Amino acid sequence: MSSRPQPEALANYHCEVGENPLWDDERQLVYWTDIPKGRLFRYDVRTGRHEQFYSGEPVGGFTIQTDGSLLLFRVNNMARLTADGRVEVLVNNIDAEMDRFNDVAADPEGRVFAGTIVSDDKRAGLFRVGLDGSFTLLFKGTGCSNGMGFSPDLKTFYWTCTTTGRIYGFDYHRATGEISNRRVVVQVPPDAGYADGMSVDSEGNIWSARWDGFALYKYSPAGKEIDRIQFPVAKVSSVVFGGANLDEMYVTTAGGKDGSDTADGTLYRLRSPVRGLPKFRSRVLLTR
Repeated sequence: MSSRPQPEALANYHCEVGENPLWDDERQLVYWTDIPKGRLFRYDVRTGRHEQFYSGEPVGGFTIQTDGSLLLFRVNNMARLTADGRVEVLVNNIDAEMDRFNDVAADPEGRVFAGTIVSDDKRAGLFRVGLDGSFTLLFKGTGCSNGMGFSPDLKTFYWTCTTTGRIYGFDYHRATGEISNRRVVVQVPPDAGYADGMSVDSEGNIWSARWDGFALYKYSPAGKEIDRIQFPVAKVSSVVFGGANLDEMYVTTAGGKDGSDTADGTLYRLRSPVRGLPKFRSRVLLTR
């Protein structure tokens, strides 16, 4: 196994559910959300400054649009957050069965795959959002839809089902956004925590955060565990590649409580042994 980098604490807002770290290559910022508290944060890698810049309805996931605004997937709506802080609801009442959106990912054409979560059964699933703002239900049957990503050749789409502890691979059809030929790539043992957010590196390896597992796991494209990086907190929730050369990993954690002096809910940084892949920008309901 390679020499493991050590997590560096960057910002501790004691996030209850710190999630969805997202790298903004134009502004050199890392964004992330604290879902139940309805907070969004950003960290400037050039200055080390960080701040909360949104407070409102819980944001389960978000993407960066090609115009620089943020596309928010909240409790049961999709909204736009502009640079001056205005929130405009674009689509309302999307799915009455879900508790809220959970994790989302833009595809190379600017569409968005948006997962949902339901606390008490398997009525959650995955939607595809078209450039025209339309929502297409791809499937249901999970309690918690989670991390997603694409292989470097854009032929495989990965989707995490936290409920079953599986990361699935699908054939991805870029022209249409269709996914097919679902198969299990990774199966997490029942006693090893919960598969959560993920990212794919430039070599095609899958980096999967492990909620209640104290670690970030690295898997080959075939699903073989290659390495794991331990964290000082249990609820490691998601990871994104960032930095000027995409050679850093930014990792969110959860379990924080207001007034606590613990590290739970901290944003961490790791020096990555391999470069990552850039995240795509959405262009939903944009004219260009």
